[in-house]
Amino acid sequence: MKKWIIFTSITTVFLFHSGIGGLQAQVIDPEVGVVEHLDTVIPAGLTFNNEQNQPVQLKSLITKPTILVLIYYDCPGICPMILSSVSDVIETMGMKMGKDYQVVTVSFNDNDTPARAVEKKTNYLRKYSKQHASDWYWLTGDSTNIYGLTHAVGFNFTRAGNDFIHPSLITILSPEGKVTRYLYGTSFLPFDVKMALIEARKGQSRPTINRVLEYCFSYDPEGRRYTLQVTKISATLIIFIAAALFLVLIIRSSCKKQISKTP
Repeated sequence: MKKWIIFTSITTVFLFHSGIGGLQAQVIDPEVGVVEHLDTVIPAGLTFNNEQNQPVQLKSLITKPTILVLIYYDCPGICPMILSSVSDVIETMGMKMGKDYQVVTVSFNDNDTPARAVEKKTNYLRKYSKQHASDWYWLTGDSTNIYGLTHAVGFNFTRAGNDFIHPSLITILSPEGKVTRYLYGTSFLPFDVKMALIEARKGQSRPTINRVLEYCFSYDPEGRRYTLQVTKISATLIIFIAAALFLVLIIRSSCKKQISKTP
């Protein structure tokens, strides 16, 4: 009986992992999405151009908890919503930009220019952020440095004609440039961002449920939205239930044999 239980347990584990194996493969290297690289430090040597078209070392800019915003300046879809939400958070969060934190916006389109960055910065600066405009950096760069940054933080995107398909989030960095948190979506709560920045100041990283979400949802390039992966979820549940039933039947059969042998 023990041998049967061991064999069945191994079979169950194998079947279950076969069902979610696609999850691991998808998380490791999705074409579009995020692979969380918590505790990864931004590489030294990444160089971008600031709004004045001056080369700056990204690592040297990050001296305090940082909100990293990866977008592109001519995005017709979710990037304006992300920037608008970040701007709202800055106005209402109750932390002092420049003292408690800073914001770094980087375009992942290597065709974007510092002049375009200035235009966007002007559009999203509001009453409070205008007073601390020097602490909200808007950067552009070449493909090599862009890839170095996006690869470091696990941000995967792809070009679609003149536009890009990309995930929607902000990334929180510690003063040492270490990735400590990912906040997903196009709208961010001031409390969530504030707590993430406080944790970043302490160097504390916190994972999210992104891996589960990536398994359950996939991006539809044509509709530009995430859709529920019903087939994948159903297949995994069926495999898991079948394996569980198989295990129950084996145990019941073994128990009946033991009872029948009992005088």
